[in-house]
Amino acid sequence: MNNENCASETPDYTEPEVLGKAAGAESLAPQENRIMGRLSYLLAWFGGCVAIGTFAMGSSIVGTLNLLQASVAIAIGCFVIGIALALNGAAGYKYGIPFMVQARSAFGFTGTRFPGLVRAVPAIVWYGFQSWIGAAAINAVSTTMFGFDNLVFYFIAFQFLQIGLSIFGFQGIKWLENVGSVFILFSLVYMFYSVINRYGDEITTNLVNIEGTWGLPFWGATMLFLGIYSTMMLNVSDYSRELKKGSSAGMLTTIYAMSILPCTLFMGLIGLMVSGATGVSDPIQVFSSAVDNTPLLIITLLFIAFAQVTTNVLNNVVPPTYILMDVFKLPFRTATIIVGVLAFGTFPWELVKEESSSGLQVFVQTYSAFLGPIFSVMVVDYFILRQRNLDIAKLYDENGPYRGVNYAAIGASLLGAAVALSLPVMSWYASLIPAGLSYYLMMLHLPACKRFCS
Repeated sequence: MNNENCASETPDYTEPEVLGKAAGAESLAPQENRIMGRLSYLLAWFGGCVAIGTFAMGSSIVGTLNLLQASVAIAIGCFVIGIALALNGAAGYKYGIPFMVQARSAFGFTGTRFPGLVRAVPAIVWYGFQSWIGAAAINAVSTTMFGFDNLVFYFIAFQFLQIGLSIFGFQGIKWLENVGSVFILFSLVYMFYSVINRYGDEITTNLVNIEGTWGLPFWGATMLFLGIYSTMMLNVSDYSRELKKGSSAGMLTTIYAMSILPCTLFMGLIGLMVSGATGVSDPIQVFSSAVDNTPLLIITLLFIAFAQVTTNVLNNVVPPTYILMDVFKLPFRTATIIVGVLAFGTFPWELVKEESSSGLQVFVQTYSAFLGPIFSVMVVDYFILRQRNLDIAKLYDENGPYRGVNYAAIGASLLGAAVALSLPVMSWYASLIPAGLSYYLMMLHLPACKRFCS
């Protein structure tokens, strides 16, 4: 072992070639058969990033930034996201390991429950929130076409539909996201055009012809749009382990940024423009008022529902499912069902009220304060301390050097979170250096941390 860091002298791990992978046959073992090429991977991320939460973040900055500033803030946020995903997904891409296994080298086998819990809670909350939005869209279609209005019924049915789709694992996710991404792209372009066509004068008055700011609120806005994906930055290895080998770090950054940017830009600006023009933040009301033609309205509402499925299955089901598999040793399908049931308990009908956009902003800032430090700890652990070399056998040995809890990782994460919570507008950014630097120093100088350098 290198005395200056935790780099392993173990040679690079190479997965054996396997011919097939059954739907729903997911495990925490190193990925043996990768099912996504670059285009498929890009489309999967594209289809999985149509988050209604992005719409809410756009609504929350009305009166703070003008249209140009908002567009630049979203672009910067997406560029940072691309870099962060490529960094933290490198271990999963190289070794085929999921997030909960990758985290063992920094946090220990038992210690991974901390980052796992921090990752799982926002996922389940967003799962419930977006399911309610999707159900509301279906209910609006049902009311328009058949006169049947029962949101609770559609919410339950919609949730069970998503649970059913989730049990097929990444084979199902691949085809759902790849096929759906084309429909999503055209729908977003159409909705963007409809909003500008209907509210053009109000948008010019309220969003274009205002001064806005390039100061702290602007950078805080980049954090908000970045914060929507700060959860995925943590568990990106769950996805990168499915991507076939052969892409450079620059290529991966480009794939991530270019897949996330269009959806984030369209959804964020639609939320900003409509809320700025009308004061309405409910996406169902927004799109209903922006579209005059009934058939097109129905298509638009179905798009909203479909987009919630593609986003939930990729972003809000897989992470907590893998966490339950790791902590409770559950099979994949059982864990997906439990995650779907837990989403019922998030009371999403409370999150879609008129006053909720500001509440969601606080929610994103708060959980980002904890996700940022964990991200920083994992990046420092992999790139600086271990110099991109992991001993895979030790990562799966519960009685090996990574047993128990590495309190350096926990302590550094909490320190970073404390700094972030003191600066909520910039929480994710503010947490990175304190967490990463303190973790690095503790790992080098605390005797209790030495065995984690094995």
